[in-house]
Amino acid sequence: MEQRTLGKDLKVSALGLGCMGLSHAYGVPLDEREAVKLIRRAFECGYTFFDTAEVYGTEDDPHANERIVGEALAPVRGEAVIATKFGLAFDKESGKTPYPLIPDSRPETIRRAVDGSLARLRVDHIDLYYQHRPDPRVEPETVAEVMAELIREGKITHWGISEASAEYLRRAHAVCPVTAVQNRYSMMARWHEALFPALEELGVGFIAFSPMANGLLTGKYVKGSRFDARYDYRAAMPQFADEAAEKNAALLSLLRRYAEEKSATPAQISLAWMLRKKPWIVPIPGTRSEARMEENAGAAAVALSAEEVRAIDAALDGMEMSEVFGGAKISGKKD
Repeated sequence: MEQRTLGKDLKVSALGLGCMGLSHAYGVPLDEREAVKLIRRAFECGYTFFDTAEVYGTEDDPHANERIVGEALAPVRGEAVIATKFGLAFDKESGKTPYPLIPDSRPETIRRAVDGSLARLRVDHIDLYYQHRPDPRVEPETVAEVMAELIREGKITHWGISEASAEYLRRAHAVCPVTAVQNRYSMMARWHEALFPALEELGVGFIAFSPMANGLLTGKYVKGSRFDARYDYRAAMPQFADEAAEKNAALLSLLRRYAEEKSATPAQISLAWMLRKKPWIVPIPGTRSEARMEENAGAAAVALSAEEVRAIDAALDGMEMSEVFGGAKISGKKD
């Protein structure tokens, strides 16, 4: 698979594998042996970039995802780039799903978190360490100073921010250069395109999570699709509500038309569209299916011209769509 460079020198595959859904938010957790097998198969298919977080776990094991990723990639550690995240907890007492988020980026929390992640991932350093959400109680400069210390200590080599604004990014970057920002981005969620000029100016990469609007843009979900409300966040996402089907029909029709023209799939078109936007954009679709994982990898070879990308953008600008899930809310509760 084609390689891309994040920040100054972090080289990764053009698509990464988002590992969250193997154990969190997309149904009953996958059998761990199957999860390990899928991650190893992804590496064989050309993925070298794997995304996890300390909070992507199960009720029995809140850190399960990091442990699975560490086991899966142990045989190829020198060839794989692992990204994980700190600074977030779930408000499980809220009674709401998705769980509201509790940010915590106090320096002492970060230091405790990094040591735990290193152990679970079976590594001596983390390739890309994200602040999972900005913490309103902690200045970005303070977080960046801790990141600089961790880089000097050899515990991490690069750092990033998830859900960063341009102002927050600039303040943090001035203290310790940021390698990547990870934000939600898809044909249905384009609001972070406003951040692109700052990323270009600073030389910061953009990691797109939920690049297919949590799976809707695969075209595989129809009116009446149902999800397990206990384990699957999609049960509460507006783009999967029955009334959204008609509103999103034009979007799915657009994807199918381009897919037919390019001998591709709707999922591949949705990924190829963002890959052609900027050379420093890397989507990280997640899946539990080996066939889907291989299909997603094929998006890197789908040729969309700059003119076609502009035409798609113009169509999206004038198109009716349903609301799309924009992320869990920040809880008022504090640890």
